Amino acid sequence: MGLLSTTLVVPGLHGSGPDHWQTWFERQVPEARRVEQTNWEQPVLARWAEEVRRGIDLAEGAVWIVAHSFGCLAAVAAAAERCDRVAAALLVAPADPDRFSTVGLCRDGDRSHVGVGALLPREPLGFPSLVVASGNDPWAPLTKAAYWANLWGSRLHFLGNAGHINPASGFGPWPEGLALFRSMQETNDGIPLGRLDLRPRACRRTPS
Repeated sequence: MGLLSTTLVVPGLHGSGPDHWQTWFERQVPEARRVEQTNWEQPVLARWAEEVRRGIDLAEGAVWIVAHSFGCLAAVAAAAERCDRVAAALLVAPADPDRFSTVGLCRDGDRSHVGVGALLPREPLGFPSLVVASGNDPWAPLTKAAYWANLWGSRLHFLGNAGHINPASGFGPWPEGLALFRSMQETNDGIPLGRLDLRPRACRRTPS
């Protein structure tokens, strides 16, 4: 790619350790920069999204996002407000927003909280995006991934029964994922929102 760009890697809960495919991605993509969180054990959407927004604002050139799990939710919440800077997003195994409240992860079986879905965009994001989902992801049913992909105007890529698409399910080095990412960068076709240089919708703004 001849134009200046930055790839923001956005991990999920606990961060992505040395064996995670996101860490491997960082070694393969020279322009990759990781978005760091103050507390990887406390997934608070507003705080995490603010760090992603800061990463976008400080990035050089067009921004490509590579997110995983809860990081997908933070990335989408942030990037929907910065769509003029975002070229595209690869959203891998997005976590179910109903698993989280505004103050963090909810206990299994706890139905007393309100999930963070209301804080996420419910319209096409304004930039091309690809949701990669698994049929047996413990953090989100495939139906939930498909639901959000549809709202966001994302292309859905079904990876089969691949768990949470993390090292525990065999995804350390992940050449197929890197190929998907490179394909997003190299092609202007096959993405529902059209060519990468078009901005079909205005950026979403949320009240401050």
